[in-house]
Amino acid sequence: MRIAIMGAGGVGGYYGATLAHAGHDVTFIARGEHLRAVKAQGLALRGPAGDIVVSAAKATDNPKEIAPVDVVLFCVKLFDTEDAARACRPLLENGGMCVSLQNGVDGQHRINAVLGKPLAIGGLAFVSAVIESPGVIRYVSTAPSIQFGEADGRASERTTRFRDACVAAGFAAEVVPDIRAAQWRKFVGLSTNAALTSLARQPAGVVYHDADLLALAHAGFSEAAAVAKASGVELPADSVEQNVEKHKKFPAGMYASMYHDLARGRRLELDSLSGLVVRAGREHAIPTPFHAFAYACLKPYLNGSPAAKAEEKRA
Repeated sequence: MRIAIMGAGGVGGYYGATLAHAGHDVTFIARGEHLRAVKAQGLALRGPAGDIVVSAAKATDNPKEIAPVDVVLFCVKLFDTEDAARACRPLLENGGMCVSLQNGVDGQHRINAVLGKPLAIGGLAFVSAVIESPGVIRYVSTAPSIQFGEADGRASERTTRFRDACVAAGFAAEVVPDIRAAQWRKFVGLSTNAALTSLARQPAGVVYHDADLLALAHAGFSEAAAVAKASGVELPADSVEQNVEKHKKFPAGMYASMYHDLARGRRLELDSLSGLVVRAGREHAIPTPFHAFAYACLKPYLNGSPAAKAEEKRA
């Protein structure tokens, strides 16, 4: 398959390198030092399930050079969604499929609004990975996987074909019948984990094993679950308790990706995480004190630091 990775950070880098290593025609769309390193020396994965080096990795900052493709894995930060979706247009000119692996619950809708066609579908990435250095992705998940699905719930030819390609490449993949509910199930935990690891500046091994912080996690999960229910999403009755137990088992050194952006002075996805919970809570008259507190405390860092912006511009 011809596959484009729109945003070759931790998530896109992991799945893209694994698919390329399996023999698929993968091109990474990146920028700056990371792009230059991938072009010069390839892309390397390092982590507990084994290391991979794609020595002849293809990379560009101009999607038009490789158009069209069969699949776009859309892995950019939520605040870059519309700009990246416009850049994707030539890639999908033959009707290819775009799979949003972004955080949050509305990525595919925002992409399709730009494209003007229902070419994007929702997806979920279950991997914790970051750019360790230009051209090198460090992941800490022992069994990364992926989920995605059509809005109408059908197992289409395009989704089953891509699922089979992922499984053959070596990571679990599933076509789910209700992608909206699946996104919200993940979002309940993701939004809270992003807020807590960023607020505490501590990884899962601290956050979910301290009684006071665990109480805050429980509050965050409960608020997000209540908002999901009010939005018409069916969650398991014990979804809050499930999230508590699941997060206790996270690798001790794992942080949410938003923490890494905070630590590096980069822009935050806060508006589409705790910010979304707060706005939806107001819409449905549901109190969200934990997420409101997290949003207020992290809001000064929303647009990153001037130094990080200058460095990104130079890159």
